[in-house]
Amino acid sequence: MSSREVVVLSVGGVRFVTRASTLQQFPESRLARMVSDDDREFKLVNGEFFVDRDGALFSYIMDFLRTLQVSLPTDFSDYQRLQREAEFYGLYSLANLLSQEHLLKPRLEILEVRFSLQKMQAFFRIFGSCSTTIEALAEQITVFTGQQSGQGWNSPFPSQKPLVPLPLERPSHHDMVFLCGTEYSAGDQFVARYVSIKPDKRKLINGTNVLGLLLDTLLKDGFRLISTRTVPSEEKAECYTFERMKRAAGLAIMVNQTPGSSGVAQARRSQVQKAK
Repeated sequence: MSSREVVVLSVGGVRFVTRASTLQQFPESRLARMVSDDDREFKLVNGEFFVDRDGALFSYIMDFLRTLQVSLPTDFSDYQRLQREAEFYGLYSLANLLSQEHLLKPRLEILEVRFSLQKMQAFFRIFGSCSTTIEALAEQITVFTGQQSGQGWNSPFPSQKPLVPLPLERPSHHDMVFLCGTEYSAGDQFVARYVSIKPDKRKLINGTNVLGLLLDTLLKDGFRLISTRTVPSEEKAECYTFERMKRAAGLAIMVNQTPGSSGVAQARRSQVQKAK
C-alpha cells in the first residue's frame, strides 16, 4: 500500500491511521478536502495531519466513516458535543442523526417473573416491556409432557415414554405462561411436565430448579435483578423484577455515490447491533 493511500492524523494528541478512501466517504466533508490538500486549517506536520479537536470523540467519527453506522456505548451522553464535532468535519448526515438522539439512546427494559407452587406443580408467568425479548425467551423455553406410572414430584429422571413438546401459553405479545411438575391422572398415572431452557439441555420437573435456571439465564443475558417480593394473593406468588439497558438498533447511512454526488445521505435502521 502506497503512502498516498494511508493517512495519519493526530487529533488532540490521539493518533489515527486510516485509508484515504475512508476519509473520502463524503466528498464534500472537510476530511475529504483535507486529503486533497483543499483545507488549509489541517496542518501537515512530519507526515501527519494535526487536528486541534477532541481525540476521544473523533474515534466515533472514524467508526462512522468505516462502517457507515452510528452505534454508541450504552453509557454515552455527549450527543451535543459529538454533533458539533460532526458539523466541524462537514459530516452533516451524521450531525443530523445525532440531533435525533432519541433514536440512538438505549432504552430501559423491564422484565418480571412470577412463580408460585401449588401442590406438585409450579406455575410461571413472565412479563416483559419489550415484546421482542419475550419472543426470544419463548424460543428458548420448551415444555414437554408425558405420562408416568408411580412416579411423583421428586422424580429426577424423565419418563421412558416419549415426551411431547407443548406450546407455551401467550396471553399477549408481552407475556407468557407455563408450568411444570406432576398432576394426578387416574390410578397410579401422573401427567408430568418438564421444562428445558436453551442452551441447557436438561429437562427439569422440579419448579425450584426451573426457577433457578430461568433466573440464571436472564442474568447471563444482561438483566439485573432489582427487586424480589411476594404478591399478596391466594397463590402467594414470588415476583422477581429485572432491568437492563437495551441498546438501540444501529442506524446505517446509505450514501449516494453517483458521479457529482454532494455526499447527501439517508439513514435507515440496521438489524445489526454492534457493541463497542
